Amino acid sequence: MRRKIKKNKDQDYRAKILKVLTKSPNKTFNYKQIAAQLEVTDTQGRNEIIKELKMLHSQNKIVEIEVGKFQIIPQIDYYQGYIDMTSRKTAYFVCPELEEDAFIPTNNLNKALDGDTVKVYLYNRRKGKKPEGEVVEIIERKRTEFVGVIEIQKNFAFVTTANPKMYTDIFIPKNKVGDAVDGDVVLAKIEDWPEKADSPFGSIIKILGKQGEHNTEMHAILAEYGLPTEFPIEVEAYAQKLNTDIQEDEVAKRRDLRDVLTFTIDPRDAKDFDDALSYRKLENGNHEIGVHIADVSHYVQEGTILDSEAYQRATSIYLVDRVVPMLPEVLSNFACSLRPNEDKYTFSAIFEINPKAEIVNNWFGRTVTHSNLRMAYEEAQYIIETQEKIIPETISIDDTLRTIPDEVANAVLEMNSLAKTLRQKRMNNGAISFDKVEVKFHLDENDEPTGVYFKQSKEANHLIEEFMLLANRKVSEFIGKQKKTFLYRVHDEPDEDKLINLQGIISKFGYSINFKSKNDLSQSLNQLLNDVNGKKEQNLVDTLTIRSMSKASYSTENIGHYGLAFDYYSHFTSPIRRYPDIMAHRLLQHYLDHGKSVNEEELEVKCLHCSQMEVLATSAERDSIKYMQVKFMQDHKGQEFAGVISGVTEWGIFVEIIENKCEGLVRIRDIKEDYYLFDEKQYALVGEVTKNVLQLGDEVIVTVKNADLVKKQLDFNFIKQNK
Repeated sequence: MRRKIKKNKDQDYRAKILKVLTKSPNKTFNYKQIAAQLEVTDTQGRNEIIKELKMLHSQNKIVEIEVGKFQIIPQIDYYQGYIDMTSRKTAYFVCPELEEDAFIPTNNLNKALDGDTVKVYLYNRRKGKKPEGEVVEIIERKRTEFVGVIEIQKNFAFVTTANPKMYTDIFIPKNKVGDAVDGDVVLAKIEDWPEKADSPFGSIIKILGKQGEHNTEMHAILAEYGLPTEFPIEVEAYAQKLNTDIQEDEVAKRRDLRDVLTFTIDPRDAKDFDDALSYRKLENGNHEIGVHIADVSHYVQEGTILDSEAYQRATSIYLVDRVVPMLPEVLSNFACSLRPNEDKYTFSAIFEINPKAEIVNNWFGRTVTHSNLRMAYEEAQYIIETQEKIIPETISIDDTLRTIPDEVANAVLEMNSLAKTLRQKRMNNGAISFDKVEVKFHLDENDEPTGVYFKQSKEANHLIEEFMLLANRKVSEFIGKQKKTFLYRVHDEPDEDKLINLQGIISKFGYSINFKSKNDLSQSLNQLLNDVNGKKEQNLVDTLTIRSMSKASYSTENIGHYGLAFDYYSHFTSPIRRYPDIMAHRLLQHYLDHGKSVNEEELEVKCLHCSQMEVLATSAERDSIKYMQVKFMQDHKGQEFAGVISGVTEWGIFVEIIENKCEGLVRIRDIKEDYYLFDEKQYALVGEVTKNVLQLGDEVIVTVKNADLVKKQLDFNFIKQNK
């Protein structure tokens, strides 16, 4: 049986004393006052405090103001930053003021957890020494709620998380277990961490379900990142009461485009359609193309509980088996969805484009539109590839032989031609073509994975993409050139150190990149992505290249978008699923109405929040894919797979299976053919006897050893190396 509290016999009081003195830098303390602060009552403990006070005094960390009364000496060796835990119960301290991250040993964490904002005292500041630190104060916890499995004892319980960066379990007093039973997946909240306790104390705030059940694990993924599963009742009620009818007095305020040919192109399984395109040929030979976006801001008014909920969520979340929408269904799937044969309120960007794909004129504003037709990407692609308008049952959106009207088919072909020119111009200007393969799952009626398939963009996808990019670019340019505060989607240039690391890895495959200039770099990255297309190492190189890039985010400071090679860029075209797009709509209308520039600081706070929520949503989406990959591989134990080594560490190699992109770990101890050691310089495992090298990109044969759904982790057996 586990004990409630473990006594720490060999307490190191130094950090605790520094913490007490640092919290009150202008006060003096004697050993009795410090003992009281630390809840030390025994003689041995007090003697230890006296000894440590003398030691700190001799090290010039504290000063003795009067006999027996001590005060902290302000140190330049104290820094504020955050903790980045490793999976080995050690951590690194990340601080912008430091050139490199400081190592924090386990016994110097002093109850700090991953992501916590902390004050750290640094040792080894001398040249040539790697900095090492000790946490002296936890300024702010990054999080206090954790998902885990509850283990119930007679008088108490513990919650153990599967998060490798959470190095402690959570102690739950008996009166705070609630209705949880042994083995339940729960959400626990840390409430206190007593000085002498090894584990923090907490309570159960939500029971997510039984371990291993599909729905439980999906809810656990969302809860792990603090993401919602359903809307509050009052928000749903508010949304249901909205008047979603098209009102003539509102139509009168808008540009009426209901007579212009308009259609949507979306995935076959899409439930919300937040963008549509319109097309007409002008008498002067130019093309008029409208990008029409659902006018979500008409329904989601600032200051309402609906707006507050949308802002808090900031984005829809796309797990493998479900969507957690930003807006209630009455809006996302109905009122704001540009469904065929229905009038809709929209926000439009309308472009006059000449045959060379040059923008002659543009117009922005609120409109009312009417979609004449809904198409799937596969149908538009069929038209592009064959010039035919009769869609076979195998790819038609309603599984029947379907004839697309002449005017729509012709519009698709004309717009595709323009989109190809626009795309080529972007590439020539230095844009990078990231068409990474998406892993998707065929699911049965019980959401069990029956197969894996890969989603890749084709010309029909690029057609939509180019006109959405055009709208995003031109809206932000329109406002940016007025020097008014706006919300931009920015993407910084890649970090040179990351590019050097990328160069070192891809050179093992015979590739290289040129980063002499910005243009050389983008051209060579595009060449790299083109060269690996269809190769076994494609997914690995694509992933590593994306990781070498900076992360895109939202900001009021416009630094441009490196990946797209745009000087101005915003998000405007997906307000059903992204809150920044709603803000962009509001700001555009505000400035069209000649409003003054908005408060930059207030908008920047919202930008930061939306960027942070996007990161959480992406992490949850990634975890759901890992979960489904593990679930899929459970039924393939013992089966041999060809894979590519996608990572090398001191404890083993990560292998990505070529046919389904599932990744798992081969532990170094399970490679029986030799005794392998990690060679940091080669970034490889080297056999001690045979000198055989296992490195990134090598093809190997593996079988599934273990599939852990809770940890979302695959373990492989190593069979052989394919040479």
